[in-house]
Amino acid sequence: MRKIILALTCFLLFSNIFGQDIHEKLKITHVTGDFYVYTTYNTYQDSQVPANGMYIVTNNGVVMLDTPWDTTQFQPLLDSIKIKHHKVVVMCIATHWHSDKTAGLAYYKNKGINTYTTSFTDELCKLNNKNRAEYLIYHDTTFHVGKYSFETYYPGQGHSADNIVIWFNHQKILYAGCLVKAADAEDLGYLGDGNTTAYASTLRKIKIKYAHPKYIIISHGDWKNINSLNHSIILAKKLQKKSQQ
Repeated sequence: MRKIILALTCFLLFSNIFGQDIHEKLKITHVTGDFYVYTTYNTYQDSQVPANGMYIVTNNGVVMLDTPWDTTQFQPLLDSIKIKHHKVVVMCIATHWHSDKTAGLAYYKNKGINTYTTSFTDELCKLNNKNRAEYLIYHDTTFHVGKYSFETYYPGQGHSADNIVIWFNHQKILYAGCLVKAADAEDLGYLGDGNTTAYASTLRKIKIKYAHPKYIIISHGDWKNINSLNHSIILAKKLQKKSQQ
């Protein structure tokens, strides 16, 4: 019996150790106050890549920024929010047309959630056969939901032609999506739909407009390092010089 117990203990111990390398399919992390980052994963270039989105809990329901990249996590995210906060998602804004932002738009629209993209993003979604939002944003817009207000801002082309950022002025939170890369990133990531010459200028516009953010939420990588925007500007300047040679 002792041998059986010992073998079982070792099995559980090693299972726990090796299991630590396996990503959770859905991870929710508190940022500050009513702000939370949710993370799902998908495969890119044979590696599991995290994709961050954000949601805000208001008295009038939950506002979601971008949708999960992992299509199996559309409903689990809604369920997790309902269990954790006793609220339903009422609004979702996708920040550009790529699937790591828009994959869940049709699903959430069918759930009665008000889905939004810019009109520019909608054109690219239609062109590239991606899911489309129900409502369109035609210019930089300030939204008010419950006690929170936030503004959408199109700074120009960078990661994609249509990428926007979202700013919460009172909390000084910049939701930068895929436009800003992690502070330890070696490059600006996928640029197949990007603008390498305009990227640096686009990022500088963001830095000038939102000079002192307390948090910068990025899509891929560590969002807790506030140096991500400055680092991305350096990378974009190098890329611009290289493209001009």
